[in-house]
Amino acid sequence: MTFSQSDTFHGAFVEDFNDATSQYFRSGSTGTKADFKYKQGLKSDSEEGTTILSFKIDPQDSAGAGRGPEIISRQFTHFGTYATRLKVPKVRDVQPNVGAVVGYFTYHVDSIPGLSEIDFEWLLADPTVIYVGTWTGQPGDLKRVGRTINMAKGIIYNTIYREDKTGVRMNLSDEQNQPDTLVAIEGYDASADFYTYGFDWYADRIRWWMIHPVTNEKIVLWDYQGTTRGIPQHRTRYRMNFWHTKDWSVETNPLSKEKPLHPYELEVDWMSYEPF
Repeated sequence: MTFSQSDTFHGAFVEDFNDATSQYFRSGSTGTKADFKYKQGLKSDSEEGTTILSFKIDPQDSAGAGRGPEIISRQFTHFGTYATRLKVPKVRDVQPNVGAVVGYFTYHVDSIPGLSEIDFEWLLADPTVIYVGTWTGQPGDLKRVGRTINMAKGIIYNTIYREDKTGVRMNLSDEQNQPDTLVAIEGYDASADFYTYGFDWYADRIRWWMIHPVTNEKIVLWDYQGTTRGIPQHRTRYRMNFWHTKDWSVETNPLSKEKPLHPYELEVDWMSYEPF
């Protein structure tokens, strides 16, 4: 993949969201009341001494990724290490069937190579479940490699390759399915505390990980390698969003598609990027 001389790429950075505006990110929401939904430089209500980026979902927004609060990197990013520390909204006791998604990801569509996306996602109806994976290909012919896990129970629900256009769906194995078991993190709940998550994006490998809250050990959630299929090769933009889904329910609750009833809050401590 070649890039134009006019393209600009981020160098290494850590955005701690201590200031009212960011030199690295801009608002990307296509929904309404953007000022209400996206604010940084606020004090966390969950953790004393922590300054956050606050995303509040607007219950009046329609369903769809990008309709809720979103930030997008001002410049492109590419191969490197991406990391964040965040706490997703705690809503299961208030609205157990809520249909809402927190996305920590990269995303950009170029005309010839198509989509470049790598993601972490949490559905608020069960914040013990984590979705990781990629999307590549042209709109209308997208391809997915993904893994769904429950870190509170140490369960890998699936590790798959799929094609939306053809309906092909296959379980991955060998190097594309490592580790093939996970040890549970006792009490893991992405809505109960701040956790650090990240991924390392290489041309021939992507490794998703998180930091154990007690031991500070790096826990590898999925080390996808042995093929370049499903690994984006071209530029992207670095993002975070929070949105309502009416079509996608969490693995453990098929009823979780309800419109959010309240302005639930996502708290982001920091986001970082270090290019290779």
